[in-house]
Amino acid sequence: MPITDPVKSRLHPVPSRVLSRGFSLVEVLVAGGVFAIIASAVINLFAVSQESAWVGRNKARSAFLLSEYVEAMKNIRRDDWEALVNGRYIVAQSGGNLVLTPTVDGEAVGNYTRYLDIADAYRDVNGTLTDSSGGTADPSTKQLTVTVSWAGFKDGSISQSSYVTRYLDNLAWIQTTEADFDAGTHTATRVENDAGGEVVLAAGGGGNWCSPNLSIGGLDLPKSGVANAVTAIEGRAFAGTGENASGESFVNIDISNADPPAATILGTFDGYKTNDVFGEEGYGYLATDTNSKEVVIIDLSTTPYTEVGSFDAPGPEDALSVFVYGTTGYVTTLDGKLYNFDLTSKSGSRPAIDADGVELRDEGYAVVVNGNYAYLAVDEDERQLEIVDLTNPSDMQVVGYANLGTDDGRDVYVNSSGTRAYVVTERGSEVHDEFFIVDITTKTGQQPVIDSYDAGGMNPKAVEVVPGGYAIIVGHNGEEYQVIDIGDENNILRCGGMEVDPDINDSASILESDGDAYTYIITEDENEEFRIIEGGPGGAYAGSGIFESETLDAGHATAFNRFDATKVEVPQTSIRYQVAGVDPSGADCTTASFSDFDFVGPDGSSGTFFTDDDGIPVDDDGTGFENPAQCFRYRVYLSTNDSNATPVFHDMTVNYSP
Repeated sequence: MPITDPVKSRLHPVPSRVLSRGFSLVEVLVAGGVFAIIASAVINLFAVSQESAWVGRNKARSAFLLSEYVEAMKNIRRDDWEALVNGRYIVAQSGGNLVLTPTVDGEAVGNYTRYLDIADAYRDVNGTLTDSSGGTADPSTKQLTVTVSWAGFKDGSISQSSYVTRYLDNLAWIQTTEADFDAGTHTATRVENDAGGEVVLAAGGGGNWCSPNLSIGGLDLPKSGVANAVTAIEGRAFAGTGENASGESFVNIDISNADPPAATILGTFDGYKTNDVFGEEGYGYLATDTNSKEVVIIDLSTTPYTEVGSFDAPGPEDALSVFVYGTTGYVTTLDGKLYNFDLTSKSGSRPAIDADGVELRDEGYAVVVNGNYAYLAVDEDERQLEIVDLTNPSDMQVVGYANLGTDDGRDVYVNSSGTRAYVVTERGSEVHDEFFIVDITTKTGQQPVIDSYDAGGMNPKAVEVVPGGYAIIVGHNGEEYQVIDIGDENNILRCGGMEVDPDINDSASILESDGDAYTYIITEDENEEFRIIEGGPGGAYAGSGIFESETLDAGHATAFNRFDATKVEVPQTSIRYQVAGVDPSGADCTTASFSDFDFVGPDGSSGTFFTDDDGIPVDDDGTGFENPAQCFRYRVYLSTNDSNATPVFHDMTVNYSP
């Protein structure tokens, strides 16, 4: 029997069966952990699955409940739009109809709670729906929000927002083109096309220089003398006779500030044969054929008028033309001289300033003074215009001229800047032009002609330039009153005129401070020597005007919801609006009648006005303004406190629901 070594015996490997039992325990522990994880995951997965199924079922049910309200609201909207008042509601049954009932918490439908919120809808200037901070409330659009919530295993809710309109859709009536505005009615307004079509204030006087109107009543001047001169200031015209001594020397005419104006005689003065007149506030000046008093000064503040002063030009020649500038008077005489005289006082014999005067090439038929220069229409066929330097009043000098290549000069007008002279000349036997624009910027030497015009048979006697870029010439024969467009002074053209019959001897045009523009003419008609021609635009705008649109026929009664307008208001101008809705007496709006009381502002009365985009009030009482209605118009009220500025109305969009 072998001997066993104890040491070796301790180092001998453990039998395999003992190791097998140790690994089995670990495996059991690992397997248990794995099972626990799997079991937990399975349980969690089951819970999530159950939750998802719960939420899904609630959302599905809630969506159904939500859609019920959406469909119900379509019927309520169609049957009674006015029931859609802002607030929280439930939908209930009442007498077989669906109605909205106010609520705080909503209604319970099984395990669900349901309610409806109604709120205003807002649109921007383009009519696009927007939030309340960037738009205007649309009275015919509402925002509806339906909310359904549930409680239980997992609380939750869903909401849906939508918009509804008064019925079917929102339509728009847009007015923005020149043709749109031409179709409306204008009272002291007119249409321009600087930006596709816009409405502005018309000119004062209500007419157009190029379309003169002679419908205003004339005036028979006293006695039977032939009137040959007229001058004017606002509210006054001053006329005189000249061909014989059988008329009044001077007639002071009052012009009323009415539409149309009326002319009445305030007073007369006699005793001289008058070749020209000049008038200012309080005084009249006569150019006479009396050699000791070529100029007579009349005080118009007394009744009757009294002669208070005079000027005796050297020599025995008649006076032809008279002009007053500041405290100096100017007179031309038949011997071809220009004299100046002192008017620091009107009384007594007024002294000459340049004792010898200045000699012209021939008779000065007309004199105009502007600044330091006098401009004269001269009866000479080589120098129809002469320019006199007045810088040294005691030694006046001719410094410039214009040779127009035609016959004798008859009248001259100079612009306020002293850069242009407008001259008319006698019509001779040869065919040539009679109206000339002369560049007088340099003043010295020969002045260049810019353009000229043939008066077509008229023999001109007088010329004026009126605001707006027009010249008016009057005279004998042919078309006695002609208007020339000088806006493009290199291409001047006739733009209007009329045959007055009989001949016109003189004219004076006035642009009144309120924008009215008139031309006063002196004719050889012994029954109506003084006549008034209505003109415009006068370079000024009327103080106020109204544009009334054409009629929108919606085809049937409809709700007019709101309007959006575009305007430009410069300083001292404004634009306001009113709207009108009426029902026709027949099938369409051709029979509709609109009165001033039908046009209303934001409170539904005719005494208020909209100042900007706004909702249109609802009024269905059967009288006056109606909304809903079938027929619709709007008015735009334009005004200005500056006769040189106008507001501009660009477009109007009216939203309505059929």
